[in-house]
Formats: sequence, structure tokens, C-alpha cells
Amino acid sequence: MSAPGGPARTGRRSFVAETKASVRRRKARIPAQDGGVDQRIPKVPGFAQWGTEESPKRRGKALREQTPRSAHAEFAADARRPDAVQAVEESSAGRIADLTPLRVGRMSANPFAFLRGSAGLMAYDLARTPVTGIGTQICGDAHAGNFGLYGDARGRLVIDLNDFDETVVGPWEWDLKRLVTSLVVAGRVAGASESTCREAAHDAAGAYRRTMRLMARLPALEAWHAIADEELVSHSDAHDLLGTLERVGEKARRNTSGRFAAKSTETLEDGSLRFVDALPVLRRVPDAEAAAVASSLEEYLGTLGEDRLPLLARHAIQDVAFRVVGTGSVGTRSYVVLLQDHRGEPFVLQVKEARASALAPHLPVAGFKAPEVEHEGRRVVLGQKRMQVISDILLGWTSVEGRPFQVRQFRNRKGSVDPAELAHDQLDDYGRMTAALLARAHAHGADPRLISGYCGKTDELDEALAAFAVAYADRTEADHAELEAAVREGRIAAEVGV
Repeated sequence: MSAPGGPARTGRRSFVAETKASVRRRKARIPAQDGGVDQRIPKVPGFAQWGTEESPKRRGKALREQTPRSAHAEFAADARRPDAVQAVEESSAGRIADLTPLRVGRMSANPFAFLRGSAGLMAYDLARTPVTGIGTQICGDAHAGNFGLYGDARGRLVIDLNDFDETVVGPWEWDLKRLVTSLVVAGRVAGASESTCREAAHDAAGAYRRTMRLMARLPALEAWHAIADEELVSHSDAHDLLGTLERVGEKARRNTSGRFAAKSTETLEDGSLRFVDALPVLRRVPDAEAAAVASSLEEYLGTLGEDRLPLLARHAIQDVAFRVVGTGSVGTRSYVVLLQDHRGEPFVLQVKEARASALAPHLPVAGFKAPEVEHEGRRVVLGQKRMQVISDILLGWTSVEGRPFQVRQFRNRKGSVDPAELAHDQLDDYGRMTAALLARAHAHGADPRLISGYCGKTDELDEALAAFAVAYADRTEADHAELEAAVREGRIAAEVGV
């Protein structure tokens, strides 16, 4: 990738043109059916049976009878719904108590920050809205700030969903509703007009629907790998974003373990490195805690493919520190583990606590099974691998003193766009781009023909989701105002501005 979201290479046909050509080739290859399947080939579990499948597109279209597309505009707060302060307090259970004020302070900064930290509260509300019944692997927290750039195995930048703490198998529309709502909330925070915000939500829904239709028309293997980074801007008609993505990409290329270590460590007499405190974000931990985290990496190695082990075997563990992360994640246990190779080059792993998905308690209300989880870190890692085209090669999981954690590279050339700081004329482009990515990710876990059959060709669903986004943005602003008032009145402790 020459630049994130950059133009396609000279002479390369557009994604849409390639899609149409692939469909024509596929139709030309399909043989005439003689009404039977070769009996020499047994039915193999895990594979489709040729020629016997009911049309997923027709099944998806039939679902409109029980859940009309216009029904997705509906939102009315349940009378038993937790208020904002109660929701924040309940979601703080099990977190490190000393960090709760920091989390509250970050969530109270503005309505978009509140939305980012309240995936569980929104899941409560979404569970009481109409659903199609189509399940797929969902992010669970697909707000507009949870998309970003990161490096692949060769250091090239890709763009995709990048936060999977809440991932589960659930209703595809929950992710899409959270995305379109976040665009309205972020746009309002940025001072965009109401028509601009609503249009961004409407067009994002349309981009999701059109991308899913393209996925449905492609051969399965091509659909799985579709929408490569260099084609994404053209596919979603997001050309106004090019300058922003290029700036974010340049910053992401510098966002590495080495740069983090240079700012966060000191060199000892033997040439090894050690973390130094940078409170309240980074702090050294007692020896016993550091030893427990370091020892847990043996279990982590068992979750990796054997081809990754020689790479880690060339690094020595030097130090462990606690590092505060995110908005919704503040208060969870998160460590950085400092490694050095034979040349003294630093490399950092993140060992981050994996709590139960905030969506899990609400899935049965919507008619979905609560997940049966063997290990919460495993849930996060496998969900991420299912949804992304390219994932961190060192993703794995472990347990520290009985608590589940996920393990991943830290500062792997990550970069992100803050949707609340976008120019007003870029909000719509960003919404279409992220919605296209979301559709591609959902198409990994569900047949895109089924979802596309439901979504259809008209903008009826787009209109409904835009109406929902505006209504739920109003609810989010009211929730934020409640939390802000509670902080101001001293009813809940907050550390503001950190």
C-alpha cells in the first residue's frame, strides 16, 4: 500500500468493474444442472451440498415480512432502562477501583466519548428494537472511532475494524446501528449541521447495503478478501478523505514499539531496558505482579501457530509495566511487556484483560443465544480473526492469576481518525468507508446473499437507520448530560482532563 486509502495502481480496473467481470466469469462457468448430485461424493460436514440450497437471497427477502426494513427506525427507551450513572457504575464492577474516576472523567468529556464507553447500555436498548434474526460475528462496538490503520506482517498499512473486546455472534444490525449513531453523535460534537449528520448516517447505511450486495455477487473466495485497502476509497467514493488518511498513515508508520520504548524506558548498565513511570498512564508494577504476567506468556505461546515461535524465541523478556488504555477499557488490567532481541532492539507486547462481552446478557432478549465462552481472551482473538482480512500475526491469549487476557503486538503502526474532529465535508465520506469495511467483515460470518436479500436495492433501510441514528444520538446526548451533571454535583467521582 503506497498510502492509506491512496488511488489504485495505474491501469488497474476499479473494484466495481472487477466485481462485474467476476460475476460474468462465474455465470459462464456454471454447468447446466441435471437435477442430481454425483453420488460418488459423500456429504461432508462443514461443506455446502451442491445444487440443493434454498436461495439465501429469497430467504433474506422473505424476512422483510416479519421485520419490515422501515421498522429499524424504531427506538423508545424502556421504562426499566438503567440511567447513565447507574449504567456506568454497573459497568465498573470488577475493574480497578482507583481507575474508575479516570474512566468517568473520559466518558464525561463529550457525548461521543460517552457513547464510546457505553456499549453495554446501547446493547440494552438495541435488544429491545426489531431484529431480522440473521446472526454473524459482530464487533459489538462498531462505533466510528473503532476503525483504523495498522501494519501487516510486512509493515504495510491496512485499514479495518480494530477493537473486538465485545465481539460475539449476534444481530448484524446492532453493529450497523451503532456505527450510524456514532456518526451523528461525532458530527454534532464537531459542530456539523443536523442535515450533514443525518446524511452521513443515511449514506453509511447505503454503503453497507451496496457493499453487501457486491459481496453477494462475488465468488466466495473473492468476497472473503474483497475491498483491499488501496481500492477502498474509490469503492466508497471517499476521495475527500485522502489527505486525512495520508496524514494519519504517516503518523501510524512512526507509531512503533521502538518509538514507545525510546520514550518510556531507561537503559541499565548491562544494556537492557526498563520501563519508567509516566503516571497516571504508565507505572511499574511490583516484582510478583511482573513475574505473574511474564510467566503467563508460556501459556500464550501455546495459542500461537508453531511457525511464530522461532520469532519470539529470539527475544528476551526484560520488564513489565501497567498501562491505562482507551475509554471504555479504562479500569481493566492492561500490561505492556518489554522484549529485546540479540541486537538490543525493543519490541513490546500488550497483555490486556478480556472481560465478558457487554453484549452477552442482552442477546437472549433479542432471540440469540448467549455465548458459551471457553476463555474470554480466546473469544476476542477468534472473533477478530474471523472479521478481519489481515490480523496481527502474534494474536493469542493467556491467563494471569486466573483472569483471562488477550495478547497482541503493541503500537503495531496503529493510527486512527477521530470522527469528532473531521471536517464537516469529510464525515459522509468517512461513514461510507467504515460502513463498507463493516459489511465486508460481516460477510465473513454470514452468507452475504442472505443479508443482501433483506437489505434490498432501495434506500428504505437507509432512511430507517438514519432516523434511528438521530433518535439514539438524542438519547446519548441526554445520557451524557446526566453523567455530566452527576460529576458536577459530586454524585460520582471523576478525574477530568487526563
